[in-house]
Amino acid sequence: MTILLDRPTSHRAPAIPPRPFLKWAGGKGQLIQQYLPYFPAQTRTGQPSFTTYYEPFLGGGAIFFHLLPPQAVLTDINPSLVNVYRCVRDQVEALIKRLQKHERSHSLEYYYQIRSTHTGTNLEQAARLIYLNKTCFNGLYRENSKGQFNVPMGRYKNPSVCQADLLRSVSQTLQNVEIAIAPFDTILDRAHTAQDFVYFDPPYYPISATSSFTAYNRYAFNAEDQTRLRDTFAQLAQRGVKVMLSNSDCDFIRELYQDFPTHTISASRSINSNAQKRGKITEVLVTSF
Repeated sequence: MTILLDRPTSHRAPAIPPRPFLKWAGGKGQLIQQYLPYFPAQTRTGQPSFTTYYEPFLGGGAIFFHLLPPQAVLTDINPSLVNVYRCVRDQVEALIKRLQKHERSHSLEYYYQIRSTHTGTNLEQAARLIYLNKTCFNGLYRENSKGQFNVPMGRYKNPSVCQADLLRSVSQTLQNVEIAIAPFDTILDRAHTAQDFVYFDPPYYPISATSSFTAYNRYAFNAEDQTRLRDTFAQLAQRGVKVMLSNSDCDFIRELYQDFPTHTISASRSINSNAQKRGKITEVLVTSF
């Protein structure tokens, strides 16, 4: 169980609006406009119709940063990702200093030196992940079976490694937000009523042998996991919890969620080794309401 600590929270508005600070496979930033009609309706006073927001597959957190809910619980099974968010929340100035050092030192040799470093404090590991994310090929986070980051360096002339103002804005937004390492089905211990809103953005079910990207870390997400996720979705829906889920547009996913409203979303495939295979595709957005 995560213990929340009291932290001083400034009421001053951030210098810039918070938004995702990591590039993450399947990030939803470009799809939010299409999602707007499907978010839980606001009350007559314009306030959210839910109290607590849950995102069990955190990733880049685009939906969280768009909604800016009054209360939030953000979780992921990837400990490195969770560590980054916690360090941004709790130690943003120290993190910025380390990122500035990475930015000054960036080179081909330096990149592979940092990539091969697998030890260090939580703060050092958080700075390492952000640095690699900003300088690796296509901003792709991928681990091998040992949990080691293994993406080659990207071709950027002057990568912006340290976005200090953005990180400060995100840090302020994350104050009093619970951030934890947890598998998706632990949401059943947390969300119980119509005052809860859960958004699932799991690794997508592959629509072809060459499009599979279900193992962004050492833990694969297979058809059995997709079925367990559907069962979790259904249990939450039975409780009256507001639930929304994104996934690939294919027969398997549509059959899994055939009992729920399913909406077609137009998206772009941006992560593919073959540039000719990047382009418009459709995804599904499933809702319980």
